[in-house]
Amino acid sequence: SALLGQENKGFIYLMQELPQERLIIADMAIASSEFMFEETRNYVKERKAFGKTVSRLQTIQHKLAEMKTDICVGRAFLDQCLELHNQGRLDSNTASMAKFWASDLQNRVATQCLQMHGGWGYMWEYPIAKAFVDSRVQPIYGGSNEIMKELIARIIVS
Repeated sequence: SALLGQENKGFIYLMQELPQERLIIADMAIASSEFMFEETRNYVKERKAFGKTVSRLQTIQHKLAEMKTDICVGRAFLDQCLELHNQGRLDSNTASMAKFWASDLQNRVATQCLQMHGGWGYMWEYPIAKAFVDSRVQPIYGGSNEIMKELIARIIVS
């Protein structure tokens, strides 16, 4: 009496919602990347080493530029995916690409941001420590990124 939908169709219902689940994971990954970037940008503008803020070091500036570019490209792709989803046109392949790319980016950003925080990045008082730990699961749930690559590749070579 508590049956939702048709009997024996649960797996089909689940499969129909996978693109949306993967889109949500991708959106969380991009949002986390944006957060970690801003936390790190603020930190390097205050942290001093060698008599100046570390934001004045060219290597730090270049890493920030690379991350900001990657995050903006990811946001643009994800916004396009969200628009497709709103129109009912987001396919499983594109959602898999979004989930794979965004969660991979999140881990790259987390690693770079933690590195820029130095030893302070491992202190739970700093939000980057929690964000670093939280980012690690993103490539695993909702279908591992290895599975996402397999699904994407099947469409490419079929």
